[in-house]
Amino acid sequence: MSHISVLLNETVNAVLAERQTGIFIDATFGRGGHTRELLSRLDEQARVIAFDKDPQALATAQQLAQEDARFQIIHASFAELKQQLQQHDIPVVDGIMADLGVSSPQLDQAERGFSFMHDGPLDMRMDNSQGQTAAQWLLSMDETDLANVIFKYGEERYSRRIARAIKQAGLIETTAQLAEIVKVAHPKWEKHKHPATRTFQAIRIAINKELDDVENFLPQAVEMLKPNGRLAVISFHSLEDRLIKQFIQKSSTLPEQDWGMPQHIDNRTLKKIARIAPSDVEVKQNPRSRSAWLRVAERLGA
Repeated sequence: MSHISVLLNETVNAVLAERQTGIFIDATFGRGGHTRELLSRLDEQARVIAFDKDPQALATAQQLAQEDARFQIIHASFAELKQQLQQHDIPVVDGIMADLGVSSPQLDQAERGFSFMHDGPLDMRMDNSQGQTAAQWLLSMDETDLANVIFKYGEERYSRRIARAIKQAGLIETTAQLAEIVKVAHPKWEKHKHPATRTFQAIRIAINKELDDVENFLPQAVEMLKPNGRLAVISFHSLEDRLIKQFIQKSSTLPEQDWGMPQHIDNRTLKKIARIAPSDVEVKQNPRSRSAWLRVAERLGA
């Protein structure tokens, strides 16, 4: 399945806010759908800078950079946004967008080891040039810590049973092996959902430090935005969406005023703009979009 960018027009419309020029960031290039749409709307003076950890995404991005001089790719996590932009002499930008989902090519290529739908080596690394594979990571974890990860990141109620089965199995080399172990250990399957779904999600999040990266990225994104610049972030599961929601809420709300105390300084940095779900038409055309949410906020300041 080729990658179809989720909430494409909604995201680009939100981050542009009717601008036609400026410096914009695609914090998660993926296969470049959002970046290409953004470039198509911008004038010749504009710039788009993208980030990605995935070597395959980088190859696609480097091809685009040869085709369009307004575009530049940085091989880094968006968690390094501020540092990388400063190294490239970019003090502030006009808009930042991020799609936190795993791309379809990553899911569909068996050798990447992300999916139980395609048997392959148990890898799951976004940047498969460094770090532990999922197989190595599972061996290194003790049972209690593994159960905690599966419960926290997968919201899996049977995490202890699953962790016990994984550790009893020893070395697990393929996605099919892991899926079968979880399937046997799982006592109650959700309708229309593979019993290993939550466990695979949890391991992938832990391997790639996905939630840590989001937590690091959000305050940096706000800091790097010009006043009236837009932040648009797409998430695909409740843990990420909750992080983004709480961050925007905290950054856009005045602290409660205690009666009789001096008035608080207004230190809000964001204004909430929108929370957008895919249309019924998009979900029908691209079922992987069904769990997506786009949250949009605008940088306050003079």
